Amino acid sequence: MMVEENSAKGFDCFKAQLSEQDFQAFSTFIYREYGIKMPPAKRIMLQGRLLKRIRELKMNSYSQYRDFFFSKEGQKKELFNFLNVITTNKTDFFREPVHFDFLSEQVLPDFSTRGGMKQPFKVWSAGVSSGEEGYTIAIVLSEFKLRNPGFRFEILGTDISNKMLETAAKGVYKEAKIDMVPQALKKRYFLRSKNRLNPTVRVIPELQKDFKLKYLNLMDQSYDVVEKFDVIFCRNVLIYFDRNTQEKVINRLCRHLKSDGYFFIGHSESLSGMDVPLENVKPTIFKRK
Repeated sequence: MMVEENSAKGFDCFKAQLSEQDFQAFSTFIYREYGIKMPPAKRIMLQGRLLKRIRELKMNSYSQYRDFFFSKEGQKKELFNFLNVITTNKTDFFREPVHFDFLSEQVLPDFSTRGGMKQPFKVWSAGVSSGEEGYTIAIVLSEFKLRNPGFRFEILGTDISNKMLETAAKGVYKEAKIDMVPQALKKRYFLRSKNRLNPTVRVIPELQKDFKLKYLNLMDQSYDVVEKFDVIFCRNVLIYFDRNTQEKVINRLCRHLKSDGYFFIGHSESLSGMDVPLENVKPTIFKRK
C-alpha cells in the first residue's frame, strides 16, 4: 500500500478520533496475538498512542492506518512499530525493593549452602522492558559474588518490544533513573556522562557480560528457552492479561523453573485461586512445588 507524502495535510489531530470499529479491530488483534486486555475504557489511550505513527507515516486518518496495518505489507513492515507503541514500559531500578532484599538475604544464601556454587545461578526476567529490572538483578548477584568469589550467574531478559530490548542492550539511562539506587552501588556499577545538560548513566560492562536479551512473546504456546531457572521474575506483566491467560502464562513459565525455584510477581498482582504449581512464601513471592 502506497502512502502519499502530502496526505497528512488533511489530518487534524484535535478532531480525529479512533472509531469504535477501528478500536475493535485493533483490540481484538492485540488480545489474540499478545493476550493484552484492551477494554473500551482504553480507546482514548490507544488513540493517543497511534497518533504518533499516523503522523510519522503521513496518513490522514485512523482508518487509513488500520487498512495499512492489516494489509500484507503492513503486517510485514509495521508490526514491530505497532507493538512498541501499544506496550507500556514503566520500570525502574530497585522497583519493589522487598523482592531484591529477599533474593539477597534468603534465596542466594540458601543456594550457596545447598552446594549450588558448582553451577551458575540462573534468573529469568520475563518482561524485562528497557532493562532496569535485569540490571538490578545483576547488581544484587554481583554484590553476592563479591562476598562469594566462586559464585557465577546468568540472567535472561525477554520482552515483546524490540525497541525496549535495544534500550536494555545499550544500558544507558537518564541519571534520574538511578535515584533509588544506594549511593555505594551507584559508584560501583554506573558510569556518569560528562554532559551536564543531559545527564545520563551507563551500566558498567561487567553487568552486561552475563545478561542475555531475547525477543519472546509470552502468548506463544511454548518458549524457545532451554534453561531451567532458579528464579523467575514476572512482575507487572500479568496485569495486562485476563485471568485465564495469566494462568496459562504462569504454567508455561513454570516449565522452566527448577523444583524449589522462586517466582516473583508484582505487588498489584495475585495468583489467588489459580491452578499453578506454586506455593505462597510471602506476599508476591512463590516457590515451585
